[in-house]
Amino acid sequence: MTTIAPLTLADRDEWRELWHGYLTFYEASLSDGVTEATFARLVGDEELHGAIARDAAGRAVGIVHWLTHAATWTATTYCYLEDLFVAPGTRGGGVGRALIAHVRSWAEDEGCRKVYWLTHETNATARTLYDRVATGTGFVHYEIPLRD
Repeated sequence: MTTIAPLTLADRDEWRELWHGYLTFYEASLSDGVTEATFARLVGDEELHGAIARDAAGRAVGIVHWLTHAATWTATTYCYLEDLFVAPGTRGGGVGRALIAHVRSWAEDEGCRKVYWLTHETNATARTLYDRVATGTGFVHYEIPLRD
């Protein structure tokens, strides 16, 4: 059985391991300073939110991060699910679905209009789940990097 709880300071080392797995999956790297600042904001910031999933033995097997923002197409807010990662050995066991459901429930309680996220087009495994729990919008993502 998977349990999901908000991130706490006590989760730091396990979170960091999963976070590095997530960055490796996307062939990305961040400085230790950004990683430390990210964790600090996830546990102590009212704008960024994080949760950790644990298996029946209490092992950390997944993480999710999200934030809300104002939007012009609603009088409330949108919830952006920014990061979702499940440890490779536990994929396909419902952890990803549970993490998404956790964010959805939180967003509903907060009065958000929708939850949305992005993934790479080649992330076929995750997209199989996403196609089951959400609706693809057909939009293409663009960005202009400015700085770290």
